[in-house]
Amino acid sequence: MLKLAGVKTYYGNIQALKGIDIEISQGEIITLIGANGAGKSTTLMSICGIVPPRSGSITFEGRPIHDMKPNDIVRLGICQVPEGRRIFPFLTVIENLDMGSFLRNDKADVKRDLDYVLTLFPILAERRNQAGGTLSGGEQQMLAISRALMARPRLLLLDEPSLGLAPLVVRQIFAIIRKINQEQKTTIFLVEQNANLALKAAHRGYVMENGRITLADLTVNLLANEAVRKAYLGI
Repeated sequence: MLKLAGVKTYYGNIQALKGIDIEISQGEIITLIGANGAGKSTTLMSICGIVPPRSGSITFEGRPIHDMKPNDIVRLGICQVPEGRRIFPFLTVIENLDMGSFLRNDKADVKRDLDYVLTLFPILAERRNQAGGTLSGGEQQMLAISRALMARPRLLLLDEPSLGLAPLVVRQIFAIIRKINQEQKTTIFLVEQNANLALKAAHRGYVMENGRITLADLTVNLLANEAVRKAYLGI
């Protein structure tokens, strides 16, 4: 479904991605783990067209997207939930969700998707007329995920969904991530600092160090890998 081949991305003269290769098949949950500054968020930004790669290729369902604009990439069915949530704080919950469906014109399906996300996160239904900025951190994360789902993505990119959240809320968020994958058949690419949670939620995983992919395997094998356990699981 998605393939990154030899992707090199720079911020000015600083090289953040050093020729990475990643493949994601339809229906999978794939996770990318690594230390802060390893290049995980840059990988998502490169896929979305926010920070286009300087060389290498990114293809979505066989179509090159590395030279496309971000809004055109969204139209193809790729949507990101950014690190830090980045909801619209002065818009209500419903207005935030409306923004997620901005590029769509299938009003009946938009209504069905709105009903679905409010069923996924009942607290958002209760807060529907409340300004997004007044929500708790966990509620804002739920809103950010729901806003992305309103674009009806086939590939959902999640950047650090557990960041700054209480453990109970994190478990709830990850349960919903698995539910979205199973019920909606949405393919998910998950970047996550909490390696233990991410590896338990995903089917396959990649390990990134200093802009390079150093390991790729089934998550069950990564969880048992001694180097991964020592570096990322604290075991």
